[in-house]
Order: sequence, then C-alpha cells, then structure tokens
Amino acid sequence: MGDKEVILTLEGLKKLESELEHIKSVKRREIAERIKVAIGYGDISENSEYEDAKNEQAFIEGRVITLEKLLRNARIINNDDINTDIVGVGVTVIVEDMEFKDTVEYLIVGTAESDPLNNKISNESPVGKAIIGKQKGAVVDVVVPAGVIQYKIIDIKKA
Repeated sequence: MGDKEVILTLEGLKKLESELEHIKSVKRREIAERIKVAIGYGDISENSEYEDAKNEQAFIEGRVITLEKLLRNARIINNDDINTDIVGVGVTVIVEDMEFKDTVEYLIVGTAESDPLNNKISNESPVGKAIIGKQKGAVVDVVVPAGVIQYKIIDIKKA
C-alpha cells in the first residue's frame, strides 16, 4: 500500500523544507555536541544528560523521517488552480455561526499544515469535512463534542 498523499500549499511546503534543513544543518550538530559533552561527564549508565541528549536525538531523527516522507508524498496546491466556486484545500472561507451570528475566517489546508490556533484548519477536521465541496450560501452542520454547530458559508476566496 502506498503512502497517503499530503496536500500542501506552497507556504506549507517551504515551511516543512525549512524545518528539515534546520534539523539537518543545526539540530543534528547541537545534539552531537550535547552527547559528546555528556560522555565527557563519565559513566553514561547513570548520566541523565546523556539520556536526554540520546532521547532528543531519537526524536529529531524520527522527525527527519516524517518530514522526508511528507515531502516525498506532497501535492502542492497552486494558487492558479484554486477554484473559489466551492470550498477546497487552499481557499479562505468565511463562515457565520447561525446561532451566535459570529463570523470566522478559516484557511483550508492539508493535515500537515493544520494550525487551528491560527485559523488554518485541515480538510479532515470536523469543520473542514463539513464545508469541503460546498458553495457560498450553503448551510452546514458541524458535529462537535458539545453538539452540532450550524455554519453558513459567507464567502470563498483565494488565500
């Protein structure tokens, strides 16, 4: 079975490439230096500095593998290809909460770029799933832990 396609905006691609480059060029050297210093403290069997450094090394090497896999399976959403007639990855959507009349602006991204605190929501999130493929003016039900929220799609535009 092949790896799952990763949908990225150009900004998301650059961010992941930058993180990978930083890990390879900076973080690896920092960790190697920490391990070398910790070994200098003597007995590594009871050396918490050494253990911490080795754990961090394992973590960043795991992150390198993850990033390389994401980038290998990336499909870039080109701004020219974005259709604002329907909600899809790469568009900004303005929705109105039908109960409270609040409006929220979301950028729809692939899961690798999801950042809910900055209103970047995944196409696989509850709100994302509810609005993907819908047109301006549509009212959708979003199932959330507290119940159901009704959103009306006010506008769809390029990011």
